[in-house]
Amino acid sequence: MLAATLFFGSLSSFAFLYPGLSNQSLPFYMLRPMHVSAALFWIITGGVCGILIYLPKVYPFARLAPRAERSFALFWVGTILVIFGCYALKQFGGREYWAFPPWLALPLLGAWACLMWAYFAAWRSRRDSPLYVWMWTTGIVAFLATFLEQNLYHIPWFRDSFLRELTVQWKSNGSMVGAWNQMIYGTSLYLMVRISGNEQIARSRSAFFFYFLGLTNLMFNWGHHIYNLPTNHWIRHVAYGVTMTEWLILVHIIQDFRSKLAQDRKLKHLLAYRFIIASEYWVLANLVLALFMSIPAINRYTHGTHITVAHAMGATIGINTMILLSSFGYFLNIDRLRPGLKKSISRGFVVVQVSLSIFWLALITAGVLKAWRETGLGMTSFDEIMQPVRQVLFVFALAGIGLLLGMMPIIRAYWLALRQQEKEKKNGEEEPPAHHRVPESATLPEEASR
Repeated sequence: MLAATLFFGSLSSFAFLYPGLSNQSLPFYMLRPMHVSAALFWIITGGVCGILIYLPKVYPFARLAPRAERSFALFWVGTILVIFGCYALKQFGGREYWAFPPWLALPLLGAWACLMWAYFAAWRSRRDSPLYVWMWTTGIVAFLATFLEQNLYHIPWFRDSFLRELTVQWKSNGSMVGAWNQMIYGTSLYLMVRISGNEQIARSRSAFFFYFLGLTNLMFNWGHHIYNLPTNHWIRHVAYGVTMTEWLILVHIIQDFRSKLAQDRKLKHLLAYRFIIASEYWVLANLVLALFMSIPAINRYTHGTHITVAHAMGATIGINTMILLSSFGYFLNIDRLRPGLKKSISRGFVVVQVSLSIFWLALITAGVLKAWRETGLGMTSFDEIMQPVRQVLFVFALAGIGLLLGMMPIIRAYWLALRQQEKEKKNGEEEPPAHHRVPESATLPEEASR
C-alpha cells in the first residue's frame, strides 16, 4: 500500500499538470482515488498491524481470538483488492476519500467488527493499563464511530440538504484523522517505552494530560474544517478554542526536544529510532502549519488551496509513515540486517527526508500563490490564477518522484527482513537483540510478579 501510494501519487501529479498526455489511458479522476485509497489503507492497516503485534506482548497471559484476527485480515485485505479492481474498471461512488462503490463499506465494517472482537478479547478487564493501550482503544472505537458517520449520507434526510451532508462529511473526515492518529501515536509511545526501557513514559501525569487534550481535539476541533459553511457561530468558537489548546502541545514538544538530545546521541545508530525522531520533527512543522490554518482569518485564504494538501501530506508521510516504518522496523529487527541493506535504508531515509521537505514547501508556496492571486489580486480566471502555480507544482511533482525513489530501497529491505524472520520462526524462535528487550524493572507489575 505504501508503494502504491507513492506510485499513484507520482502519476497523479503529472496527470494533473499534463492532462492531454494521460487522459486517454490514466486520467487524473482515476489516479487520484487510487492514490488516496492506497494512502488511507496504508495508514489504517499499518496502525492496526502494530496493535495486533504488540498487544499480546503487553498482556502475554490474555485470552486471544485468533479466528477473529484471521477474519479481519481476510475481509479487510479482500475488500481492498476488490476496491482497486473497481477503480481499474472505472467504477466509482461513495464520497470524499472513500470513492469506491458504497456497498463495499459493508465488508469493511464487518472486518472492523472482527478486529474489535479480537482486540477486546485480549484487553477487557485490564486495570492500570499503560497510556498506549488507552490510545489504541480510543483509536479503534473512534474509527468505528467516524466510519459510521461518514456513511450517514445513505439516509435520505442527510441527502435532502447539500449543506447538511457536506457538514457531516467534513466533520467526520476531520475526526477520523484523530482516530487513526490515536492508534499510530499509541504505537509510537509503545516503541519509545520499549527502546528506552522506561515504562514511566507511558504512566506519567503529563502523558495522560496530553492524551486527554488530544482526545478533546479529536472530538471537538473538527469545527475548523467547516469554517466556510454556514453553521452556528458557537460551533466555530468552540472549535477554535479547542484547537488553540494545541499550542500547549507545541510548547511541550519544543521543551521535550532538549531532554531527548542526549538520548538521541546514544540511540541514533538504531534505524527504528531514527524514523521516530524524524516523525517528531514533522509533528513540530506540521503542527505549526495546522495551528495557523485553524485561525479563521487565515483559514479564509488557505482553505481549498495546496496549503491544505501540504498539511495532509505532511501528516500522512512525515508523521504517520515515519512512525509506521519505525514500528515495522522494530518488529522486524532491521538492525540485524546485513550491512548493505542497512546502508540502503539509511540512504533511502536521507533521500526521503530531503524530498519530503521540498515536496512540503512546494505545496505551501503553491497555496500561498493561489490564495494571493485569487483573494489578494481578485483574479477570477482559473487558468490565469494557476499559471505561476503550475511551475511550483512541477517542482512538487519532481520531489514526489524523489520520495518514491527514496522509499523503494526501504520497502525492499523491510520485505527481505520479513522473509528472514519467517525463516527464523521455522527454525525456532530467536530472542530479540538486547536493545529491543525491556529490563525487568520496566515491565508491568502484574507481569513481573507472574
